Amino acid sequence: MHWKKLASEYIYQDQWLTVRKDKVALPEGPTIPSYYVLEYPNWVNVIGINVEGELILVRQYRHGLERISYELCAGVSDMADASPLETAKREMLEETGYGGGKWQEWMVVSANPGTHSNLTYCYLATELELVREPELEETEQLTVHLFSVDEVKQLLNDGAIVQALHAAPLWKYLALL
Repeated sequence: MHWKKLASEYIYQDQWLTVRKDKVALPEGPTIPSYYVLEYPNWVNVIGINVEGELILVRQYRHGLERISYELCAGVSDMADASPLETAKREMLEETGYGGGKWQEWMVVSANPGTHSNLTYCYLATELELVREPELEETEQLTVHLFSVDEVKQLLNDGAIVQALHAAPLWKYLALL
């Protein structure tokens, strides 16, 4: 029961935001003349756990909400990366300085399948070791924090982790402990 795309045009294209307007026909016949889709590259995030069993979070300002909060290490898939896993490993090393360990895909989620074209690949990385200092981009201003499982649960309950694409894999992790 897919919708049929009758026409498509780009309204806006930039490095961080692309807006597409589609004209679509629904299976039962009605037509939607202006259906907007936000095109993004895929995203990644990592539940990182060091060799001591501490969860590795970052704390940073997010201008959309104009507030500081805790998040998982995360990033945007780069065309040069061979896979989302490679992106996740690169982001973890760059943002936190942690590397190595054992990695597994944890879950794949969508920010909003009604309007977003991309997916977020969430990974669980255990036994990570601090191998170097973080190498942040000029626009990244974050700090690395280590927490126990109970402390992360409290951060979630207190609303200190508000990024839904980060909270979902963390709640899954807590539920499966």
